[in-house]
Amino acid sequence: MDYDRKSTVSSFYGGRRGSFDALNHSQSPDYAPSGRPRDDTSSFYADRQTRTSHDMLTGGQSAGYNASSFFAAGRLEPLKGGRDEEEEAPEAQTWDVYADFNNAGPRYSTAFGIGQHQEAGYHQLPPPPPPPGAKTDGDADSAHTPVELVTVPALGPEWQLSEMKNMTKSGRREIKSEKRKEKWKAWHRGETGLCGKWFTKRFLAFFIFIWAAIIGSIIAITIPRVPGLSFNNSTPLVAATGSYNTSIPTQFSRYPANFSFPAYADIQVDTTANIIPLTFNHISAQVWDPVTNLQVGTGYFGKDTLPAKAYPKIQIPLNFSYVASNDTDPTWNEWYNACKNAGIYANGTRPGVNFKLILTMDIAGLPSTQSQSTQVDAAPCPIELPINAD
Repeated sequence: MDYDRKSTVSSFYGGRRGSFDALNHSQSPDYAPSGRPRDDTSSFYADRQTRTSHDMLTGGQSAGYNASSFFAAGRLEPLKGGRDEEEEAPEAQTWDVYADFNNAGPRYSTAFGIGQHQEAGYHQLPPPPPPPGAKTDGDADSAHTPVELVTVPALGPEWQLSEMKNMTKSGRREIKSEKRKEKWKAWHRGETGLCGKWFTKRFLAFFIFIWAAIIGSIIAITIPRVPGLSFNNSTPLVAATGSYNTSIPTQFSRYPANFSFPAYADIQVDTTANIIPLTFNHISAQVWDPVTNLQVGTGYFGKDTLPAKAYPKIQIPLNFSYVASNDTDPTWNEWYNACKNAGIYANGTRPGVNFKLILTMDIAGLPSTQSQSTQVDAAPCPIELPINAD
């Protein structure tokens, strides 16, 4: 009963192991159980208990796990077919730790057919093919030599003062100014144009000349010329008619000495210098006595358009009005004698009157007004007073 509960492996309980080699003998070893049975439970904790019998039996060896406590399965063989590559390697060939990384060492793995047809020793990979440009023997030999690695220093802030200045606003302005100067010099030399290849110096001069000719032609056609004015020699002053005649009273008075009457200035306009029709915005008139240098009348002519290359006639409305201190005033007497009834004079001829007419013309298309004056001598008075007028 006790024998059934105990192991038949004597080495488990500290017995001596036989020198039987299972790989070199065809028969199984003959193991016999130990002469003294032992409880496996008490022997398992033998290293934790103090027993004289256990120490005498095992010689102080623990009954725990031991690689030699099981039966021998055979002689242990080294890895990789029972050979050592380091021992078989030639003595002259040393171990290169970088060989695997450079693909120059032996193949330790046979996966996917790698290294099955190679010897176990250290093998140098075949040299790379020479470059296409290597034609000489020296170039071909240099292709087999290992590549020399050059240490490139790290880039640093190696900025020059000029480069740092170019990154500022003032530096960028200077660069733009220099570019403009260079472009101006290139344009001045005729190497480039203002718009790429267009508007070079020569083309720009021709272009400006053409435009100046066109603008000059337009100005010559459209800008009006100041017309020439001339009075009717026989009747420079014409009696007023219509509503204008009734709007101004006709009278000569001694007390107080004054006179007033309406009239028209009969004027001929010369527009032969104009290419397009001439437009008057307005014409203002002043009548002066050339002897006494006193103003005796005013006038106003409104907007009107006259044909070009012609001699049209216009009549400017005049309002003669003068006030004197008494009837001995020379200006009043001159105009009074000229406007008397012709029946008072023995020969039936009235004396003429002298006056100076100043015209200020506002012509459309001209930046300022234009003035012209003319003096008329011995002009007949446009009105005739009654024969019984004082």
